[in-house]
Amino acid sequence: MQGGLEDTICAIGTPAGEGGIGIVRLSGPHALVIASQVVRLRSGDPLSSVSSHTLHLADLVIPSPNKREEEARVVHKRPPVSGLLDEALVVYMKAPRSFTAEDVVEIQSHGGALVLGMVCKVCIESGARMAEPGEFTKRAFLNGRLDLSQAEAVLDTIRATSSAGLNIAQRQLRGDLAREVEQARTSLLTVLAHVEAGIDFVGEDISFLQRDELVRIVREACAVVQKLEATAQEGRILREGAHVVILGRPNVGKSSLLNRLLREERAIVTAIPGTTRDVIEESIDLDGVMIHLVDTAGVRETDDIVEQEGIKRTRAAQDEADLLLVVVDGSVPLTSDDWELLSAVKDRKYVVLLNKVDLADTVETVAALAGHPVYVISAKTGLGVEMVKSALRSQLVSAGFEAAESVTVTNVRHRDALRRAGESLGQALESVQCGMAGELVSIDVRAAADALGEITGAITTDEILGRIFSEFCIGK
Repeated sequence: MQGGLEDTICAIGTPAGEGGIGIVRLSGPHALVIASQVVRLRSGDPLSSVSSHTLHLADLVIPSPNKREEEARVVHKRPPVSGLLDEALVVYMKAPRSFTAEDVVEIQSHGGALVLGMVCKVCIESGARMAEPGEFTKRAFLNGRLDLSQAEAVLDTIRATSSAGLNIAQRQLRGDLAREVEQARTSLLTVLAHVEAGIDFVGEDISFLQRDELVRIVREACAVVQKLEATAQEGRILREGAHVVILGRPNVGKSSLLNRLLREERAIVTAIPGTTRDVIEESIDLDGVMIHLVDTAGVRETDDIVEQEGIKRTRAAQDEADLLLVVVDGSVPLTSDDWELLSAVKDRKYVVLLNKVDLADTVETVAALAGHPVYVISAKTGLGVEMVKSALRSQLVSAGFEAAESVTVTNVRHRDALRRAGESLGQALESVQCGMAGELVSIDVRAAADALGEITGAITTDEILGRIFSEFCIGK
């Protein structure tokens, strides 16, 4: 990011488009001075006189160009006005009692793009600069208002698409993950201090951490890391949603199933095999878990170039799926294509949906599919579809997982840091048990502590910060 904490930044904090209310945010050492150029309190008082965290009715104005630069440095003066923009509510939040822990002014006007854009223009001409993506949240991190995991939880809250994902984001924003990680890291730093002291005073008759105590602490840290890492797969699903791919040979009812699950006619359905030529993706919310359903082209041998491309895309979607729904036609005997597909998915998480039970007795087919997780349905009539929805959720998220009191890891960056921490702790434990030199033990303990520190930002780099905050919108 360009500039530093000595700059005052501004940005529109509400989504683009028309709205009842629009917000322009200013943050930095000169927020009050700059806001005074565009804000005229209806009370007649200067903006500098207001108490922190109180709302005030104001007019938004365009100051005269020839006076703006001269008087922008003086809070209590009121530059001449050349135009009226809007009326607004204005709040001043004195540092450190603000989101960024800096002086912040929020201007809440009507939500028109022209008004908000002109307010930002006046602020920039008066000495602010436009904020970069995520810069408000980055300042909150740099000023100690949030740790890095909490800063990421801000974005997760904004992007949440399900109640379960939102709940996890809020718990992380309140510091649940950071507390557990920092507790484990602190214990490792204590171990590290004792081990390194033992190295420094190896010739002295001084007793440091005993071997059994060292093993105990490292094992406890290992257990915390493994517990957190074990939540990562289901945590990712709760955060991002799950990709569920519907597979099957042509004309078994895949598109009909998609339409039934969505409760709308999203995919074209005909009696002609090969009607679906491309991948169709839609989403549904199953009790707080977002499911991204993917309808695919029927899998079979074909000379049709277009259909071949559709099958190629089916294979790609299959490889990326969290769960596969293999649809077979229960009104006819299983074909070689059916068996080939079942063989291809045997090492994946999948369920078999025996469709078209409204057309024929499926007892023999069910018997033939013994050993496979099978649900008997009719996409046409809806028979068994609600049971399939329950099965989807239970296959993807363990019962009661999102309601558990334990901390959940949802971020790929956190998962990678935990993996590295676990590997280093395993090596440290092996070194201690084998009686290796303290120098070797300290290297692995330090690596584990640093990996955990990356989660909260205690250990970080400009590259990591740039990658994280570049995903934010400009006003956040």
